[in-house]
Amino acid sequence: MKCNRTLGLLIVLTLVVSVVVAAQVNRPYRNGSVWSISFIKMRPGMDTAYLNFIASEWKREQDALKKDGQILSYKVLTTEAHGSNDWNIMLMSEYKDLATMEANQDKADNLAQTVVGNDEKQMQGYRDRLQIREVLETRIAREQVLEPHR
Repeated sequence: MKCNRTLGLLIVLTLVVSVVVAAQVNRPYRNGSVWSISFIKMRPGMDTAYLNFIASEWKREQDALKKDGQILSYKVLTTEAHGSNDWNIMLMSEYKDLATMEANQDKADNLAQTVVGNDEKQMQGYRDRLQIREVLETRIAREQVLEPHR
């Protein structure tokens, strides 16, 4: 009887220690910033036209968002398409975290009204760009920083 009680106490103690150790695991990575990534297919022969838009209006809006503290950075990556339905330009905007991105949505919309123009002008821009590019998809991605949490 005394042996069973000691064994039971040893099992409970082992489980408690295991839970405490598991809660203190240090992972060699941590969550980083959040990226909004748009995968775009520039239509054949329209690279220059779309890149001119990116270098002017899109950049102006991104710079305004960065100056206002809503985004941390932005990037444009181009590549060759690997098929007729593949993207060849990636537009990336970096946010501190998902909560910041969501909390600033109204501020971003208001800033776009100032930088780009009213809703009608923005919609006309979308229609005009349909002739030179196709947005295949937009994704939200979280960066994984390969170092322990500080």
